[in-house]
Amino acid sequence: MGSRHQARERALQILFQHDIHGKSGVHLDEFWRECAASDESRAFAEQLVQGVLAHKKELDATIGKYATNWTVSRMPIVDRNILRAGLYELLWLDEVPAKVTMDESIELAKSFGDEDASRFVNAVLDKALTTESRLAAKRAGAPLSMPNRRHAERRRKSGRRPRSTSTELPKSKRSPSMM
Repeated sequence: MGSRHQARERALQILFQHDIHGKSGVHLDEFWRECAASDESRAFAEQLVQGVLAHKKELDATIGKYATNWTVSRMPIVDRNILRAGLYELLWLDEVPAKVTMDESIELAKSFGDEDASRFVNAVLDKALTTESRLAAKRAGAPLSMPNRRHAERRRKSGRRPRSTSTELPKSKRSPSMM
């Protein structure tokens, strides 16, 4: 496992604990004693955690803007922290390519979330990446995520117009309270 991948997993674990217990429940020294990690991995994990916590309100507002029919507080804890960390990487870590951030966030969702988490994380981060003006530079170097690339290629071959990525459930999947 790459040290950055491991760092993202560790950051997710710390953010999860922070969401459940608040600041007083996160004891980083104890955490690092129990979870071995290289110095490089530990430094990147702590950078992610500190960045997410420092920009939490802005991250949550941005996530809320693109997560149709979801409030950040109602999201599963794992999903919202994967989204926070991924969006933090997209917005503030210029050295990390958008494709890497997207792929890593989707992999974390597959590993730690439920069966729909990876699609949800992909849709929200992709929508932020393609819509947020402050991500234009990242967008320029970011090819479409895998599912969107396949769909775009099929549509191009068939001559159909591309459609936008939606984070909203199809009407047939919505509960009556969502319609």
